[in-house]
Amino acid sequence: MNFIKNNLANAFTLGNLFSGCVGIIHLFLGDYQTTAICIVISLVLDFFDGFIARALGSSSNLGGQLDSLADMVSFGFLPGVAMYKMFEYEIGIWEYPSFIKYFGLLITLFSCLRLAIFNLDEEQKYYFKGLNTPSNTILIFGIYYLTQVPLPGNLEFLFGENLTNIHFFPSLPFLILITILSSWLLISPIKMIAMKFKSKQLKDNYPKIALLIGGILILLIFKTVGIPLVIIYYILISLIFQKQLK
Repeated sequence: MNFIKNNLANAFTLGNLFSGCVGIIHLFLGDYQTTAICIVISLVLDFFDGFIARALGSSSNLGGQLDSLADMVSFGFLPGVAMYKMFEYEIGIWEYPSFIKYFGLLITLFSCLRLAIFNLDEEQKYYFKGLNTPSNTILIFGIYYLTQVPLPGNLEFLFGENLTNIHFFPSLPFLILITILSSWLLISPIKMIAMKFKSKQLKDNYPKIALLIGGILILLIFKTVGIPLVIIYYILISLIFQKQLK
């Protein structure tokens, strides 16, 4: 029983790693739907490994190292590959130099740097310093996902026309900008909301409540377009509540 108790959280972490590996394989194969499912599974397992470790009192240095190594694959390498795929598509259309597609892997490098910084930083208990790697993965893969599926037709009120069967094709300058911005956000000093509750008082949890309600509304209104928009909203709402994050 002690063996199970001490290693249950690590099993969830390794499940996160396995799911990330499968997601990357299917991303290379062009199967974005399976990759999306794998990301969701990795997100769930990544959340519960820490929760289980705290609940069972089985937190350990090994678990902390495993968590970062698993995240490096699921939320570091995977978004880098997604950006690589978008660069590759643009290069194929416009015949840019082929080496440009590797610029997308800058996200992977900065994800690694962010995870190393996080492991050494003892301040980030109830907030994140910089954009956490799971959120960054949702942002990058969310943009990639929009290139693979038709935009929802309910956005006519924004664009003045029905967008059904229209796909989103980001330009090369846009991809370069997002890559640089994403890489910087990963190691930026900006405090970001973490869904960890230090207090039961309502006023102390306004940032989390605003994030939760706003995120749900964005997804209900914008559907698939709302996936990356939720992360943009997360960044903006974190900036608004900077002084309350401590």
